[in-house]
Amino acid sequence: MGETDNHHHHHQAPPPVQAPPPQNLGLSRGPTWTPAEQLLQLHYCIHSNPSWPEALLLGFQHYIVMLGTTVLIATNLVPQMGGSHGDKARVIQTLLFMSGINTLLQTWFGSRLPVVMGGSLAFVLPVMSIINDYNDQTFSSEHERFTRTMRTIQGSLIVSSFINIFLGYSRAWGNLTRLFSPIIIVPIVAVVGLGLFTRGFPLVADCIQIGLPMLILLIITQQYLKRLHPQAHHILERFALLICIAIIWAFAAILTVAGAYNNSKSKTQTSCRTDRSYLLTSAPWIKVPYPFQWGTPIFKASHVFGMMGAALVTSAESTGTYFAAARLSGATPPPAHVFSRSIGLQGISMLIEGIFGSVVGTTASVENVGLLGLTHIGSRRVVQISCGFMIFFGIFGKFGAFFASIPLPIFAAIYCVLFGIVAATGISFIQFANNNSIRNIYVFGLTLFLGISIPQYFIMNTAPDGHGPVRTNGGWFNDILNTIFSSPPTVAIIVGTVIDNTLEAKQTGVDRGLPWWVPFQNRKGDVRNDEFYRYPLRLTEYIPTRFLD
Repeated sequence: MGETDNHHHHHQAPPPVQAPPPQNLGLSRGPTWTPAEQLLQLHYCIHSNPSWPEALLLGFQHYIVMLGTTVLIATNLVPQMGGSHGDKARVIQTLLFMSGINTLLQTWFGSRLPVVMGGSLAFVLPVMSIINDYNDQTFSSEHERFTRTMRTIQGSLIVSSFINIFLGYSRAWGNLTRLFSPIIIVPIVAVVGLGLFTRGFPLVADCIQIGLPMLILLIITQQYLKRLHPQAHHILERFALLICIAIIWAFAAILTVAGAYNNSKSKTQTSCRTDRSYLLTSAPWIKVPYPFQWGTPIFKASHVFGMMGAALVTSAESTGTYFAAARLSGATPPPAHVFSRSIGLQGISMLIEGIFGSVVGTTASVENVGLLGLTHIGSRRVVQISCGFMIFFGIFGKFGAFFASIPLPIFAAIYCVLFGIVAATGISFIQFANNNSIRNIYVFGLTLFLGISIPQYFIMNTAPDGHGPVRTNGGWFNDILNTIFSSPPTVAIIVGTVIDNTLEAKQTGVDRGLPWWVPFQNRKGDVRNDEFYRYPLRLTEYIPTRFLD
């Protein structure tokens, strides 16, 4: 045996040399952060409240922030409708009054989130269609043309409100949100902020002398100066916005009185001067908005259809805004039944606005949600207090007109910060999905890009008179498509929902973040849902369960 062993050697190949394991870059470059459902840096979450003096001041700050869009809508639309400065003041009062009522309703019985409900720019295109319709007709006075236009807007709002009422209370909208995943939520919320970029620096540049100083001063005061002293940190983090507005507004008034704009172009004077709104002289001392204040509503089918497109858009806009508000107020993502009842109540609010004669419908205010992140205060009570200011200044016109005369570039500078916060809040949802998945990167990137690019095409090709790129013989059909595809959140929902639910949807459920997302979709899916979203005053106990899930 030994000889055999000596003469029959089996030469075995040496074992393969194993490559060292790949280096863990996370360990070599510092710690990693696990996903966080709730932000820990908040000072007050949705159901905790600051002291009453602070809450009053913070509520006033929310009122000031929402005022910019209100004034912008009235300033753009009322003159084209043939309205006078007095008419513009009354339109602003009505918008403020209705915003206060609708915000109270939404925080009590709707989403229950600290979200201000304000006028929506999505209604501008259908309103412009109504304005164009009456431009070709002869009236005894411009005021008569204005009232006829307002009455037609009223009728269109009343009918189109049933779109949201149906989408909400039929639970259709809530069922749509069940199809979402974090991969869809990211671009939807991101474009809610990014899609409003035209209301940022382009408006700042209309009066760079006050807009740019406001932007720089707000960043320095709110983020850098607060670190100088503990007491300064507390005050500046929460109230720097009001302080900066007061300083730059005074600066703009000094420039106006000094004659800095006496020889400027008309557009520059309108944007820069503090005496060009004419609201203080034309607003009534006391005027309570009342039902059908402009006259009997006029119902025209062609205009109603266009307004329905805007009603659908506000549902999409509000959905993205609610996701951001929930995150910035320390709540869990809203369940499907909360979306259903909030969109349904938004339709009821639109119906009330049509009855009271508002110039546009309602939507969740993006800038006020950004303010939650800026101040680190997501208290529901603070937003409800702001409703008191909206209703008060909506009735006592002279006082409201004083603040409404703040130049728009000051508001635009604020929007640069607040819209950016909302956009970044949307991007933070990516932590709940696999952001290393090429498939997810594809869905997210395509949805985000088309959500901005398609609306930009429609906006760039929309004439000043409101005629968009879709121009068929059916004016109502044009209004619907031009309105829907001019809205970034609406386009993002359409593109994202279709692609994410058809492209390897079942095989990639974990990568898409569904194990994290699905429990929040039912009222009892997560124990915290009821804590944030149950009705006040134990009303939940008296409502049939089928309306709650």
